Amino acid sequence: MARPELPPLRPGDLVACSLPAAGDAWVPLLATAWETGAAVLPIDERLPGTAASQLIERAHATVVIAADRTQRLADPAEHDEDLLAVVATSGSTGEPRLVELTRDAVAAAVTASAEMLGSAAADPWLLCLPPAHIGGMLVLWRHIILGAPVELRAFSVDAMAGATDARFASLVPTQLRRLLDAGIDLSRFRAILVGGAGVPSDLASAAAAHGVSVVTTYGLTESCGGVVYSGRTLPGTSVRIANGGEVQIAGPTLMRGYRSDPAATAAAFTDDGWLRTRDAGAIGSDGVLTVHGRLDDAILSGGETVWPLAVEAALASHPQVADVGVTGWDDDEWGQRVVAFVVPRDAAAAPTLAALREHVARRLPRYMAPRELLITDMLPRTTHDGQGGKVRRDVLRRATGGRSHGAHWPPERPGSA
Repeated sequence: MARPELPPLRPGDLVACSLPAAGDAWVPLLATAWETGAAVLPIDERLPGTAASQLIERAHATVVIAADRTQRLADPAEHDEDLLAVVATSGSTGEPRLVELTRDAVAAAVTASAEMLGSAAADPWLLCLPPAHIGGMLVLWRHIILGAPVELRAFSVDAMAGATDARFASLVPTQLRRLLDAGIDLSRFRAILVGGAGVPSDLASAAAAHGVSVVTTYGLTESCGGVVYSGRTLPGTSVRIANGGEVQIAGPTLMRGYRSDPAATAAAFTDDGWLRTRDAGAIGSDGVLTVHGRLDDAILSGGETVWPLAVEAALASHPQVADVGVTGWDDDEWGQRVVAFVVPRDAAAAPTLAALREHVARRLPRYMAPRELLITDMLPRTTHDGQGGKVRRDVLRRATGGRSHGAHWPPERPGSA
């Protein structure tokens, strides 16, 4: 596929870019935007055309670059040269918000990450995450800002096996598990950043056993990606736990706000300027942050609070479980009951509810064990191909009847126990 010709960009332009993740147009586009004072709106090429058009319209993009067209839609309304990127959130519970990230915020995120990792400008990075998401975009900005070599590849086991020069990479947990299961030697990487979802303990243990240096990351699009590495904040970033257990973040990487949404922007920050993450967590005596999950994901069952992430991590370590999502359903007796949606490693030998309950009870308090099990062939996630990304708990909460086939939701409901 020929590289699309870049039109002349102007200060204040917002360039909506929908191109293949492994295409060779991303780097020159970002370099041109950086040099001219334009901003970029990355759009996932897998997004349906109507949804992509809606994003472009909502963001007031002035230029569109896609595989089949390059078009100027309007002149910049103002010379807003501080803005570098407008990134859509994952939209896990509703319409994606458009996060405005400034040049200073992106530069702070890239340089603080390099300092934390001890990476130099000459260290090559492998990019196999979609540039439309903040984790993938940050790898590209490492090249623009620091000069780090970046190799773009569509994710596959073979692609990772052949990336022998890269020393750093960013992955989601599903990708890391596939690579380890395939026996790919990842020990050559000085560090692999893993984000987008929690890393189950069995996956972390398997990586360590194979000599893989995994750095778990925590952050949001609104914080310019991961700002906490393996529980510790990047230089310049601060984290606190507010009343109610909410994780709040301060520092130079925070978003400027939500584009054209001042009310949502005001609600996203405290009066003293800290970002409200809506995640629950705790900071240990050693200063390490532990994130329990979204505040509204908490399951209140029999007077106890159950965090889905902890139950998922326990279930993921079961040898018959390939993927798992946990949520709470209303229950007349318990208030809510813990429900597990499981993708088995072998559809012909799916685990039983009793076996999974015992497995969880050996790792967590028994009240956290699931009381209902649904077997499915995939989980609804925030990525458009159903791979990686966060589990759509809002979809799980609404699931009632009808077996899952491919992307068809919701699945049928086997009996409770």
